[in-house]
Amino acid sequence: MQKRDFPVSQVRRYLEPGPIVLVSSHWQGERNIMTLGWHTILEFTPSLVGLMISAGNHSFELIRQSRECVINLPTTALTDTVVRIGNTTGAEVDKFAEFGLTPETASTVSAPLIAECHASFECRLHEDALVDSYNFFIFEVLKAHVAPSPRHPETLHYTGDGVFMVSGKIISRRALFRPGML
Repeated sequence: MQKRDFPVSQVRRYLEPGPIVLVSSHWQGERNIMTLGWHTILEFTPSLVGLMISAGNHSFELIRQSRECVINLPTTALTDTVVRIGNTTGAEVDKFAEFGLTPETASTVSAPLIAECHASFECRLHEDALVDSYNFFIFEVLKAHVAPSPRHPETLHYTGDGVFMVSGKIISRRALFRPGML
């Protein structure tokens, strides 16, 4: 396979960590939703997830002050809504009302779940040492809510330039894994 030079500023097209999520937050009576693609799993037990949230985003201070959020997993059915949420600011509009999304009460945090999403993960801040330097929050997932089907929903993966890739077909290699490595 022959390769060619590629702009380093665009490597995200190949290295985006996972599906686009909608992060909901709540602080002092104000709630918001933001579209986010910069996240990564950091640990399995406890379940730790890192989120890079721009300080310029309205959700940044809500999350920083409340020290919690809900990571909601939309499917491709919400593609246009995901983009529109990312193009608006919660400082000017209630995104739940504007986009017809249903807030649901969480079990362990004050941020709402989004009913229309396939999964919702209630999170509390675990570590904030990298927030001032990199806007990087480390959350512990305290409670997970997942629809029973489909088991592998179609999710969105952003590649830049306004283009999304949809999660592809499932390829199982379970038989090749050692039991402790699953």
